[in-house]
Amino acid sequence: MPYTPEPSTPSASLLALAVATAIGLLAAPARAQTTVNADDAQITALDRVEVTATPIPGTLIDADLLPYTVQTANADDIARSQAGNLTDFLLREMNGVDTNEVQGSPFQTDLTFRGFRASALPGASQGVSVYLDGVRMNEPFADIVSWDMMPEAAIRSVALMPGSNPLFGPNTLGGALAFTTQSGLTAPGLRADLSVGSGARKRLDASYGYAGRDGLHAFVAVTGFDENGWRDASAGRLGTVFGKFGRQGDSTDWDVSLLHGRSRLVGNGLLPSYRYTDEGTEPGLYEADRAAVYTSPDLTRNRNTLLTGQFDHRFDERTALHLLAYYRQGRRDTVNGDINDDYEEFVDDCADGYATDGTPLDAGCTVSRVDADALHSGVLNTTQMRQHAEGVALNLSRQAGAHALSIGATYDRNRVRYRQYEQEAFVQDDRSVVADPDEDREFFSGVDGRSSTLGLFAADTWEVSEGTHVSAALRWNRVAVANTLSTADDGVLPRERFVFAKANPSLGITQRLGGGFTAFASASQNSRAPTAIELGCADPEQPCRLPTGLQADPRLEQIVSRTYELGLRWNPSPAQTLNASLYRADNRDDILFLRAPNSQQGYFDNVDRTRYQGADLSYRGSHGALRWFAGYSYLDATYRSAGELLSGERTVTLRPGTRIAGLPRNTLKLGVEWQALAQLALGADLRAVSRRVASGNEDGLVEDPEEGEAPARHDLSTGGYALLDLHGTWELAEGLSLYLRVNNVFDRRYETYAAIAEDLFPGGALARPQDAAVEDGPSRFVAPGAPRQYQVGLRWRF
Repeated sequence: MPYTPEPSTPSASLLALAVATAIGLLAAPARAQTTVNADDAQITALDRVEVTATPIPGTLIDADLLPYTVQTANADDIARSQAGNLTDFLLREMNGVDTNEVQGSPFQTDLTFRGFRASALPGASQGVSVYLDGVRMNEPFADIVSWDMMPEAAIRSVALMPGSNPLFGPNTLGGALAFTTQSGLTAPGLRADLSVGSGARKRLDASYGYAGRDGLHAFVAVTGFDENGWRDASAGRLGTVFGKFGRQGDSTDWDVSLLHGRSRLVGNGLLPSYRYTDEGTEPGLYEADRAAVYTSPDLTRNRNTLLTGQFDHRFDERTALHLLAYYRQGRRDTVNGDINDDYEEFVDDCADGYATDGTPLDAGCTVSRVDADALHSGVLNTTQMRQHAEGVALNLSRQAGAHALSIGATYDRNRVRYRQYEQEAFVQDDRSVVADPDEDREFFSGVDGRSSTLGLFAADTWEVSEGTHVSAALRWNRVAVANTLSTADDGVLPRERFVFAKANPSLGITQRLGGGFTAFASASQNSRAPTAIELGCADPEQPCRLPTGLQADPRLEQIVSRTYELGLRWNPSPAQTLNASLYRADNRDDILFLRAPNSQQGYFDNVDRTRYQGADLSYRGSHGALRWFAGYSYLDATYRSAGELLSGERTVTLRPGTRIAGLPRNTLKLGVEWQALAQLALGADLRAVSRRVASGNEDGLVEDPEEGEAPARHDLSTGGYALLDLHGTWELAEGLSLYLRVNNVFDRRYETYAAIAEDLFPGGALARPQDAAVEDGPSRFVAPGAPRQYQVGLRWRF
């Protein structure tokens, strides 16, 4: 049967569902707590603030003893920032964090930390692990992070740790993000936050916590979100419900939590900007209307359920045992309207148009003018993904004299089923793609995969002498991946199985120097096994278009990342903190998408080396009615080996020192908050970002030169920009406050990503060689930054 996508009109159904579910659950016990898992721990800083997911689980350790800088925030910090969501908060408040708006949806963010990704985009090379109460939230199939499924109303704290620390499990190449949730003990009573904003945005966050005298505690939280979006045809909505129930005793704690979420999000992607021709440059759709979309729909439906159980037992003041178990299931369905490959080939072959008698003017054009009108200009690509995952973790920690010891094991396994279909379609005048009702939806490719990961680890923090601490850790991982692939042409292919094993160490030292200064240095190693997508598209003899094609599985090597870091911390008082660090992360056998010989398609392959090195400097402080933050990051992300990289219409020649696309070299973040009156707080944030190299333009070329032709060189990088945001809060009564935030106050026009591709809509209309000749030339596509936007809301605590 033909497939017709659901109209993308906004709906408040999920918002209403979240609210109704919350009301129904308020009477049911649930709980959130700060128990820690095999990859978690609690850190105590100057004021002994608890943070999660550190290398020493189950113990309290002064953060000044860790050989790296941990950035932390709690629920009050997140609320005070008035950020749009969690990734927006990380972008504003965490040094070294950057995002781009490739998808154009606030909950489909491509987030980077020191150049390593925690992205919602399948196929992006992931390098940051994300944990929620000890459960790794990177999904099994492509290691992506579904930011829309995070329980934002339930978040208690977040910690960001740099480096390739092996204790955070496999795939942690550049860092780890650890979120913990509230409980009836930490967030008793009723809390609600209702806001509206630009793009018809509506959001509700509500929670209720209960703490009983016998140690029982319960917590429930909901989030509902609905918006039209600031770009055309970009409506989105989501709803999440989170509940936790448990008991805290003298020596034993336990809890069980349940998270369920659904979303319907639209990510409209890049827009064509300037086109480069023999006569010069021509403005594109972006210059005419930055709210426009190239093609639509680009719809993603997510559904996710996570059940987690945790158990802690303290044998004595020095010994503790922690157990964790989880079960997770999810589904993701997508509908993407794209230009038909056959039609794109027709435009390339017949670009010179037709004579008055209908004869093609291109010698290579084999399509008559009459037949051209019958061609399907579009295609609807639909995907279905189903996944199940479960795992257990065990950790035993003990304080033995000058040693804080921890040993443990983790086991995770998952099952994935992925299918992709195609249906011939037509592109309409508004660039939407509508299915041809006379054509059936046809199977294109699929994969049924299973994987399992076993990890054994040990860690020790040793107080060598007063003020000197040495931290050491070792983790051994064994990852087994089995795939059964199927394609429309070849049917079901033989099952293939791969095993990756690696022992990864880390070593660090901290030295207190006096006067509030602490110096630290560390070296760590971790690894990432290839994902099913990468294994399924790794044969240069059978190239594919990511993520639409999957082929037989040649062997890929796992990525090994080594990070070296040294730095200095200064804490002259509880009100001031300065951190400075230098780092270098070298990836061996990095996995990139490369061009197949004599083809517009490509495949994944190992590239010898990439490097991410730089410096981070941050300073936080407060004095009287003022709080402030300043952060600067320098990032030099480069390829360190020769090769070729497929990027849209280009084959980029890589040389040692070639910059990696999409990552700014310099980032500056400034923030200040002033308690002007007892009831009034005012704040401002400034974020300045330097230019980003365009994908496909890494070598400075715009297109691949013909033999004997001089290469055309242009710098297509995005321009640097600076954005000013303002916010304020007025306390109307005890527990009730009104807040306002304005982003991009001066309505700056900026771009967060760029790539070279072919624009099939010159002037905003579909190229039709049968009507007029099409002037060929590469185009610079960009991810438009959001214009000035506002948000106003009410926050209530009772």
